[in-house]
Amino acid sequence: MDFFYPQEDLERLPPTETRIQSLEVIPYPDGQRVRVHLQITPFQVCPHIEVTLKDANGDEVATASIVEPMNWRLEMTLHLRGASASPFTIEARLSYPDGPQADPISRVFEVVPQR
Repeated sequence: MDFFYPQEDLERLPPTETRIQSLEVIPYPDGQRVRVHLQITPFQVCPHIEVTLKDANGDEVATASIVEPMNWRLEMTLHLRGASASPFTIEARLSYPDGPQADPISRVFEVVPQR
């Protein structure tokens, strides 16, 4: 059963070929949160995704675990939990519990709160 109406001609890939296609981070003006846009290849089997956000000191300031997403376009908000040491690094890792893991993808970005 599909919860979404996928395109008829969309090619869904097996776990060995499923990858993260894009990772975009947009800081909120308050400097306390970031919006994360994540897109993965259309899949045959739902993967697991781990997102980790670290500050300039290497301290983990936010994480998200996405278990078997129903769609390949994901959007979430991560809270920085009082961190202020820019630049930040976000990493997303796609895997299957009993199967392959894709190479992680990461981005470095600045958060400058508006005053």
